[in-house]
Parts: sequence; structure tokens; C-alpha cells
Amino acid sequence: MRISLILSRYIARRFLSSIVLVFGVVVAVAFLIDVVNLGDRASSREEAGFGLVLEMALLRIPFLTQKVLPFAMLFGTMLTYIWLTRSNELVVTRAAGVSAWQFLLPSLAIALLLGAFVITVFNPLASAMVSRFEQLENQYLRGQSSLLAVSPSGLWLREGDGNRQFVIHANRVSASGADLGEVIIFAFEDDDRFVERIDAERALLRDGYWDLENVLVTRPDATAETFEALEVPTDLTVPRIQNSFASPETMSFWDLPGFINTMEEAGFSALRHKIHWHSILAIPLLLAAMVLVAATFSLRLTRRGRLGLFILAGLGSGFQLYFLSDISLALGMSGSLPPILSAWAPAAIFAMIGSALLFHMEDG
Repeated sequence: MRISLILSRYIARRFLSSIVLVFGVVVAVAFLIDVVNLGDRASSREEAGFGLVLEMALLRIPFLTQKVLPFAMLFGTMLTYIWLTRSNELVVTRAAGVSAWQFLLPSLAIALLLGAFVITVFNPLASAMVSRFEQLENQYLRGQSSLLAVSPSGLWLREGDGNRQFVIHANRVSASGADLGEVIIFAFEDDDRFVERIDAERALLRDGYWDLENVLVTRPDATAETFEALEVPTDLTVPRIQNSFASPETMSFWDLPGFINTMEEAGFSALRHKIHWHSILAIPLLLAAMVLVAATFSLRLTRRGRLGLFILAGLGSGFQLYFLSDISLALGMSGSLPPILSAWAPAAIFAMIGSALLFHMEDG
């Protein structure tokens, strides 16, 4: 028997209302926790008042939304089918010959459509707001700013202390930032007063200094000087350079592929950004897997009862999915797993497990 359009709409409305209810509660709790955490970090900074803390917490809401959406999908699915079960609506539906797969279709369709909306529309908004959050965090809570930028024109680095600042540009990069080619270094002192320009054919990052080769030094009102080698002091290290890239969360789904290509052409590893891009792409499957896992436990109530036991089992499965996701992403970051596998495997595994359990429950 095919499920009627009226019944599909009814289940979809109940499902959406459950998702909205659970989602609102979870986001509100996460927001309050974030406010407390940011307030604690800002307590030692005079310039960071409560208004700034509140603004930063609000900027983080879209990012938190993406994080808690799978949990909202899990809890919302369980709440929907528990309601339908306790009101005997599912009992009547089953008696009319409708299978579990048929009345799960509206929920699965909503999960996939919602995942597509998050990827194409919501993620760019969230990444822009997270970017602004990180700017405020670096300025007011960390007291630092980004020192590195990569573009098609090459690599730009900025470093210095209270007395002198260096702006470094390189057309070629290798060894993940430790070997630069066609280098230009601009040196400034005091209130951004230009001191000198250093052109070098190559710059190697040593322990505490840049080792420059074939150098031309130009200063205001002075004759240019050439050197076969020159050392310029630096506090940079390869890990510090790598960590100075814009975090993948600050870049939208649409911008990440181009940035990944630019990073790799510049000689840097884009592994972290690749994994993040694939994890965003896997969101629809992840949400569908949450629906299947939740339905596996909540639908059994029609036959066996024991509400609390099955609810705990469903919640435990959801947390296991997140635990597996963390392990998989960690293995991907270490290079032990390919980026595609590390991002897609947890959602795919749980989707198959949920499908297998539902097949067993219905046809076993």
C-alpha cells in the first residue's frame, strides 16, 4: 500500500514541529554555555565588556546551529515517532498496511532537503559570521591577528615585535613555508615608518632567522647594497606558519575548493580544509543517518514497550556516531585515512546500520 499524501504531510508537519522544538532548546542551551565561556575568557580584559561578549556569542549561533543540527535531528525524530506511537497513530497506520519505510519517507526527505539547504545557503552565512567572530576573538581575547595570507599572487607573511615589523612576500613556497622563492621583505619601525626593502632569490627558515641568498637591500636616501647571503631574525616556525591559515570554518562551502587549490599551488598542505569540505558535503547523509538510527529504536515501541530503555539506546547510538566521527576526523588529520573516507565513513556506516536494523525489524 502506498502512503497517502495527506498522511505524508501530517507526518512531515509533526516531524518539523519536533525538530524546531528540540533545535530551539539545544541551541538556547549551547548559546548560554557559550556566553558563560566567553565571559570567563573576557573577565581579564578591560576592553572586552558584556556587550562584546554577547555580540561574539550571537555571531557564533550559526556555527553552533550546524554543530547541534544532527543532535536536533536525532532527538526530533525520536520525539515525533514516540508521540505517534503513544497516541496509537502508528498502530493504526501499520494496521492499514503502511510499512515503516513508507512513513519514514517524509522524515528522510526533510532531512536530505535540510542538509542541502545547510550546504548551499546556510553554511556561507555561518562561515562569514564565524570569520567576524574570530577577528573579534583575536583582537580582544587573544591580542593577536592573522600573520599569513595566501592568494594567487603568492604568500604574504607579517611578523615583528613592538619595535620592528616585517612584511614578507614570496612568489614560490615549498617545504610547507620553510623555503621561499623570489622573496621581498619590507621592514618598518615605530609608527609604520619604512626602513628598508630586501629582495632575495631564496629564503630558508632556520632556527630563529631567515637565511637569505642573493640579496639586494634598498634603503631611503641610500645606495642599494648587494649580499650573497644575509640573515634576518624571526620568531616564526613551520608549525606557527601552518596554524596561521584561516580556519576552514571561516570559509564557505563554495569558496573552499578554490582556496584548497591555491594552498596546494603555494606548496602548503590543505588536508584540514579538504576534510572540512567533505564533512560539509556529508551533512545530508549524516542527517538521514540520524533519522534512521532514531527510528530504529523509537519504532520498536509499537511492539515491545519499555520507553526509557529504547530512548537511552537511541541517544547512546547518536553519541557513538559523534565519537566515531571524532576518531575518523582525527585519523584523517593525521594522514592515516584519506579525507573523503574520514569525512564520509561515520555517516555512511551508521546509515547502513540503521537501514539494516529497520530491514530486520520489518522483514526479519
